[in-house]
Amino acid sequence: MGLLSFIKEAGEKLLGHADAQAAEDPNAANQTAADAIKNYISTQGLDTSNLTVAFDGASRTVTLSGSVADLDTKAKVKVAAGNVQGVAGVNDDDLQPDDPEVQYHDVKPGDTLSAIAKEVYGDANKYPAIFEANKPMLSSPDKIYPGQKLVIPPQS
Repeated sequence: MGLLSFIKEAGEKLLGHADAQAAEDPNAANQTAADAIKNYISTQGLDTSNLTVAFDGASRTVTLSGSVADLDTKAKVKVAAGNVQGVAGVNDDDLQPDDPEVQYHDVKPGDTLSAIAKEVYGDANKYPAIFEANKPMLSSPDKIYPGQKLVIPPQS
């Protein structure tokens, strides 16, 4: 998604000590700010175990890298990092969700779950994964229809 801008005067007040430290040692101040932001993200109930947070005091930008559980968590981490007073922007180009984006398939005339599994996974016998991902919308693997949109889960 890239850089998301925030109003740097709004948000949680975490960086006061880091701002005072910046004149003395900018690198230490940036690290102190990054640590405070990562801790704040963690206090929001978000897993930060594979998350790296960097802060650039000159541009007032947080850079997030590493991985998070899914796209929803990625969005929440980004917003939490940006809702800190003194942060003007958050860059998440190097932050990846562990779960890939959801894929969809539009059912065409003649499609079967086996044919879709063959097309998507290269193995027709993996159709139960598609069936399970679309329950309770599908009551049977044989009851799909043209125009229907199906969730295609990641290959396991």
